[in-house]
Amino acid sequence: MSSLVEKNKLTLGFSPCPNDTFIFHSLVHGQVCGDSPAFGEATLADVETLNEWALADRLDVTKLSFHALGHVLDQYVLLMAGSALGRGCGPLLVARKNFSPEELPRLTIAIPGRYTTAAMLLRMYSPFPLTTRVMRFDRIMPAIVAGEVDAGVIIHESRFTFQEHGLLLLQDLGSWWEQATGFPIPLGGIAAKRSLGKETIQVIDRCIRASVSSAFAAPDAGMVYIRQHAQELDDKVIRDHIGLYVNPFSLDLGAEGVGAVREFLKRGRELGVFPLRFSSLPLTSMEL
Repeated sequence: MSSLVEKNKLTLGFSPCPNDTFIFHSLVHGQVCGDSPAFGEATLADVETLNEWALADRLDVTKLSFHALGHVLDQYVLLMAGSALGRGCGPLLVARKNFSPEELPRLTIAIPGRYTTAAMLLRMYSPFPLTTRVMRFDRIMPAIVAGEVDAGVIIHESRFTFQEHGLLLLQDLGSWWEQATGFPIPLGGIAAKRSLGKETIQVIDRCIRASVSSAFAAPDAGMVYIRQHAQELDDKVIRDHIGLYVNPFSLDLGAEGVGAVREFLKRGRELGVFPLRFSSLPLTSMEL
């Protein structure tokens, strides 16, 4: 353990969504890694708030969208543990009626944050400029139902409940990505400040991996903590959410997971969204 970790408590942030609280429960409750590294009390915030904080270089270790990661690679490095990647788990473009892809440019489409992966996938998917409106992810479905927007990109628990709101699926953006690239969809990851140094960063990575392993070994152990923060309190929705977003990629990205992230960042650079100069930086903690 480095002297930096011994002297200072590291700031940690992740979302209140079941996949994150499932992953971090053991770590934040001191059930793995003891007190090494020494984290302060975890801050839970919606993913777009965490993205904005990452752009402001606020937290030492943070969950963030891979869209946001593309903007902060000079300050943060991606950890190999804790990520949300997978197949059949991407954002969904939904509406009250069945619009064709050609009709999308005349619509107002809600997105769950300017720097979310969902927003970037929508941009990658449509060859035409679109009119978007930023909303908190839990406001999007009510806004579509109320007619405030024509359509919206939904994430998290909403993918399990949108039909109950009378909404139709226009496009599964994750499925589109998988068909276009062959990779699983990279949604969000855990990043650490490069300034912490290689030794500390790799200790943090091992501790998060241990927390994921602990959650897999005893999946019900953190349910009180998970329910405390979940938007949806139905146990089946919570378990479906965890089952969809927490998988072997959460233990370790591996070559396929890293390849998916690299492809996502490459396409973002080709669109002129991410700085080209970041392409030469080490992407993951294993590359430091």
